Amino acid sequence: MNKSFFILSVLALWQVVAIAQPRFTPNTEIQKVGQVEWKHPVSVKFSITNEGNQPLVMTDVQPDCDCTVARWTETPIAPNEKGEVNVTFDASILGTFDKSVAVYTNAEPHVAYLHLTGQVMTEVKDYTRTHPYKFGDVRIDTTEVSFPDVQRGTYPTIRMGVANEGDRPYEPVLMHLPSYVTQKAEPSVLQPYEHGELVLTLESDLLDDYGLTQGSVYLSRFQGDVVGQDNEIPLSVVLLPDFSSLSPEVKSRMPVIELTTQEVDLSAQLAKKTSGKQDIMVTNRGQSSLTILKVQVFNTAVGVDLKKNVLEPGETTRLRVSVNKRTMERDHRHLRVLLITNDPQHPKVEINIKAK
Repeated sequence: MNKSFFILSVLALWQVVAIAQPRFTPNTEIQKVGQVEWKHPVSVKFSITNEGNQPLVMTDVQPDCDCTVARWTETPIAPNEKGEVNVTFDASILGTFDKSVAVYTNAEPHVAYLHLTGQVMTEVKDYTRTHPYKFGDVRIDTTEVSFPDVQRGTYPTIRMGVANEGDRPYEPVLMHLPSYVTQKAEPSVLQPYEHGELVLTLESDLLDDYGLTQGSVYLSRFQGDVVGQDNEIPLSVVLLPDFSSLSPEVKSRMPVIELTTQEVDLSAQLAKKTSGKQDIMVTNRGQSSLTILKVQVFNTAVGVDLKKNVLEPGETTRLRVSVNKRTMERDHRHLRVLLITNDPQHPKVEINIKAK
């Protein structure tokens, strides 16, 4: 036989053998079972697909300890068909665990490892009700950070409940926190299935202006986490003037704001036209000058026109509110107007707008 022909024949045969192979492909290599109650066995199923072109045979499955028992599909698995490896772990020791089973097959490599991980506890803790919002392995009890009606010079705090459902220690932290909010985790590290709190304190003196300040913070779910829409939490502060030092006598002589309405309905106008408007009359019913410190809108479709922002006792001015329908179709935020005033009884006045 020609030597070159012999070499080519061997290479061709090797290629056929290499191509004609079963392939062991599990749906996952690690099953995280979370909390496991002590002395209560837990079972998981690994789905195995033969992605090769020859029958796959699982010849043996060997757990790494006597506390784990495995059952598997012992008949050949045809190409593109599925089999199973079922693993039962008898949780007899408290603490975290990572149990592995070695699966021996006729595929390459001949040994593959599957893992079962979790935490054995004397009592299974269910955080789904107390901390209903899930971010990866972390649960929290709120999806917003809100400091409503804060007076300048005060330092209010809010507490965000945090629970760790992962199998590793977790350090609670909010990323991209603004300079006017500080945070402290209690405790600083949550062990698996432990809960705690993030204590957030607002330093109102650091805010630039009255009214609503909005932004976003991001819950870190693990070390090295990055910011994104899936871990974003809105943050808002409404800053008001501080009238706490005024005596009752002084307050009785302060301005009093009165509006003809705080509910604007433009739906009929916007059904026929691309824009609508309504005038609101603002009157000072108090005994000293009324100052409208700030007028805010939160949707680009809303426009406001205030004739005067300082009203003497008994004086009235016009506040015109308008909405552009085309802009409203692109901006879906709340339609409202916020007034901040020096009226101690009404430092914040909201005007709600109905447009459809």
